[in-house]
Amino acid sequence: MPPRPALLASLCLSTFLCLSVTASAAGLDPRRVHEAAVVLDTHFDTPANLGRPGWSILDRHETNRDGSQVDLPRMIEGGVDGGFFVVFTPQGARGAAGNAAARDHALYRASEIREMVARHSDRFDLALTADDPARILAARKRFVFMSMENGSPVAGDLSLMQAFYRLGVRMIGPVHFRNSDLADSATDTPEWGGLSPAGGTFVAEANRLGMVIDASHASDAALDQMIALSEAPLILSHSGCKDVFNHPRNVDDSRLRALAAKGGVIQINAFSAYMVPTPRIPEREAALKDLAKSLGVNGQDMTDAQRKAFIEGRKAIDTRWPVPRANIDDFMNHMLHALALVGSDHVGVSGDFDGGGGIDGLNDVSDYPEITRRLLAAGYSAADINKIWGGNALRVLKATEAVRDRLQTQKAD
Repeated sequence: MPPRPALLASLCLSTFLCLSVTASAAGLDPRRVHEAAVVLDTHFDTPANLGRPGWSILDRHETNRDGSQVDLPRMIEGGVDGGFFVVFTPQGARGAAGNAAARDHALYRASEIREMVARHSDRFDLALTADDPARILAARKRFVFMSMENGSPVAGDLSLMQAFYRLGVRMIGPVHFRNSDLADSATDTPEWGGLSPAGGTFVAEANRLGMVIDASHASDAALDQMIALSEAPLILSHSGCKDVFNHPRNVDDSRLRALAAKGGVIQINAFSAYMVPTPRIPEREAALKDLAKSLGVNGQDMTDAQRKAFIEGRKAIDTRWPVPRANIDDFMNHMLHALALVGSDHVGVSGDFDGGGGIDGLNDVSDYPEITRRLLAAGYSAADINKIWGGNALRVLKATEAVRDRLQTQKAD
């Protein structure tokens, strides 16, 4: 990290946010309000693209051509100042061998994020504290926080949480689509009744280190227990409202109130299947499997030619066996419901881009100003919008840092 000039280091988060709100208060032009806010997405799965041959975050890509949704030109177009870049590890086999494989995968992905930042240090900077975005934005760069989705890389040895903290990870979730050794997933059959015994230790260690706990993908019982056990606020980095659309990945009103009472935040995501009914069509599912098999593709391990062929093949399948796709009106239904329920101090935004997110009208980060326009039309102020776009997530990180500092002081005493 380059040395921090004393003047920039003195800029605190609260001062920066106040200046942003003051700038936007001069007029309620949506673009001016949007540009004045600290626009932060809490869940970019973009690191999965960093190792793709020929793919650069500095180039402008097209979602309908290569599938990607986040790059620097589109961040600039969308007024996006930064976000949490995800160290994602699919839940594989559990046990010693599986844990070691997950650990190694996560170390490699974390190194890719840091390498990207280092290679483009004139455009990006690594953020490690809640105050860092102010410094980085003052230097006319985009900030990059690091988060971990799924705790399998640390499940076999929770001391690894400290190693990943030192690498830069500042947000961590215990589970993904399948149960882990730490917690039950919202989309799997309950195994632990919420958190496992190790999951309770995971919560305490996250508090001790100053890592924000991300409860997206956790079961309702696991969420309840994390809210009860954690001394710091929690975040749902990419979730929706169950009382708007009943899906296991969404969270009901009573739990959203409990999350907010603890100081936490829900970041509304743009994942179609969590917003509108998505029927299973056996012929469609078989065609998708046959397409992947014919191309010999496996997730991100595609050549550029394979990716283009997969996208074209997927378009043909979508045409023959269409399924409903959510749109930005559906997104705003979740957003406005959450705002009415818990207020503008406890709601934020994440498209779940490059990880399955993307809906009509909200296809990539360049579309984000439309959310600001709609929030203004719904009567929300520039101050509200500043909190929704970045202030709330940074406040949760700041509160988590304060818990860490208090715990360290208590231990020293």
